Amino acid sequence: MDLDHPLHQRPLPTADALLYYFAPPPAEGTTDSRLARLLAAIDPSHRPRRIVYISTSGVYGDCQGALVTEERPPQPLTPRARRRLDAEQTLLGWSEQHGCPVTILRVGGIYGPGRLPLERIRQGMPVLREEEAPPSNRIHADDLARICHCAAGRPGPSTIYNTSDGQHSTMTEYFLAVARAAGLPAPPQITLAEAREQLSPAMLSYLQESRRLDISKLRRELDYTFLYPTLEAGLKPE
Repeated sequence: MDLDHPLHQRPLPTADALLYYFAPPPAEGTTDSRLARLLAAIDPSHRPRRIVYISTSGVYGDCQGALVTEERPPQPLTPRARRRLDAEQTLLGWSEQHGCPVTILRVGGIYGPGRLPLERIRQGMPVLREEEAPPSNRIHADDLARICHCAAGRPGPSTIYNTSDGQHSTMTEYFLAVARAAGLPAPPQITLAEAREQLSPAMLSYLQESRRLDISKLRRELDYTFLYPTLEAGLKPE
């Protein structure tokens, strides 16, 4: 189905199914019209057993490196994070109205095969020098997929989980680790002042926010064992 246009087909047959929703919001605006259209297409009398939604830790905004639990009020700073928060709120509102529990995963940076900055490193593009780089969060794509499965199978009311591997490293450490694992030269490091002149607005937006995700709730309630508990393990050749 095309979620960018009104859906004119029969209601979705979702009775007793697990619905995983991973489609991104539109590229512009502050709302997620795609999710709203999908929810409107679900027959309330045949609602799914649970919906699992991948959101982003960006909904917290800039926490200045603080350790963040799911209780922290979201304060998104970027349009893309505002769209994700709108999706969360729309989903939770729909859940309360129709009695269908949802699980929201607030995910850090995703890495893994096909999701590594290899071309950027080959081109010698700079990174922020380590002393100025803020903390960030990551998770291997395989672990994220398995957590989605675990979250879907857990009974109970709607809930939110911070989702990362629990290891807090900087974006610079990440790029250096990827370069080492791939046998590539380490990218040059520049100051924050230089970065404001040389890096893309998208990259700068990531560097201007920092937080450390507390995943205690995920560990406690899902009892999940990570395939790749560290960046080094996730980048190690099979």
